Amino acid sequence: MFIQSTQTSCSLAISEQDEAFMRYALTLADKAEAEGEIPVGAVLVDKLGNIIGEGWNQSISLCDPTAHAEIQAVRFAAKFAKNYRLLDCTLYVTLEPCTMCAGAILHSRIGRLVFGASDYKTGAIGSRFHLFEDYKMNHFLEIRGNVLQAECSQKISQFFKKRRLEKKRQISQNNI
Repeated sequence: MFIQSTQTSCSLAISEQDEAFMRYALTLADKAEAEGEIPVGAVLVDKLGNIIGEGWNQSISLCDPTAHAEIQAVRFAAKFAKNYRLLDCTLYVTLEPCTMCAGAILHSRIGRLVFGASDYKTGAIGSRFHLFEDYKMNHFLEIRGNVLQAECSQKISQFFKKRRLEKKRQISQNNI
């Protein structure tokens, strides 16, 4: 789980706003899936609750390994804000960020991160790695995990289950 430290804090209550923006991020994950991408969506919100950036996984379609949902949302928001510092903003993402995305969160100085499903293979916010628990980091943020965890986990699980079945059918057809 998440360890509270002087660098990060974990809020316990899930607000209506957190739930609403995570539901929106789930609709962005649907866009990724419709494009044949891993269904992850992200939305970046300013302190007034305005959406200033959004994204979904596009690594395959853009032939860009950095085109994760979080990176896309951060890029969009930075252009919108005309600033690479996204202070006092909250990033909502359906899947725990990887180390690359956590680095982008760190460098953009996002103030709060809210994510849905944990990623036990590549998650950098506590599941696999603990990037923000390092006291040497020069930026600290609030982290809230497991918001709409069941829906977010189910979306990812169903996607990979479907992909495994398709691969199995393809192998089966090739053996005929």
